[in-house]
Amino acid sequence: QVQLVQSGGGLAQAGGSLRLACAASGRTLYNMGWFRQAPGKERESVAAVNWLGSTTSYADSVKGRFTISRDNAKNTLYLQMNGLKPEDAAVYYCAAGSGTSRPYTLPNDYHSWGQGAQVAVSS
Repeated sequence: QVQLVQSGGGLAQAGGSLRLACAASGRTLYNMGWFRQAPGKERESVAAVNWLGSTTSYADSVKGRFTISRDNAKNTLYLQMNGLKPEDAAVYYCAAGSGTSRPYTLPNDYHSWGQGAQVAVSS
């Protein structure tokens, strides 16, 4: 497994931007993803990327607004969130799973999780 340490998040106005980062320890040839969980709701996939960074996947609700990227030289995963909406407010988690060509979108595909970061959006 891999240790994941998140940074970023906070409060933004609707229409604003935030950036999340997730630093991984050790080898980083993992598929990685971002999930979010709002109060009373299930954890949902937001974006995912394969180990190489060549293939990404996004939830329909964030397509065109959020961008997932990774810098394997820095062992870091990013989520750039633009055009934030109040419904994007949640605790965001990064996750790592076994490396394959296809990004994972299910929580059970991941074996390591970050500590979570709160994202709040004011209307």
